[in-house]
Amino acid sequence: MNVVVDLNRCQGYAQCAFLAPRVFTLHGEEALLYTPAVPEEQQDAVLRAAAACPVQAILVGEEAGADAG
Repeated sequence: MNVVVDLNRCQGYAQCAFLAPRVFTLHGEEALLYTPAVPEEQQDAVLRAAAACPVQAILVGEEAGADAG
């Protein structure tokens, strides 16, 4: 599974960092870093994080990585 975050849409609410801290990390007040290739054991947490994003900035799925290049 791949994940892509629309950093222009992301508002730094950090719900993703709370729900999937091994994939999403907030640096400073609004700088989000994330791992595009989601480890299998983190997939459920990432799906919950994507659903919880208030601005729906997280795209998840096998196709997500294709849009990032």
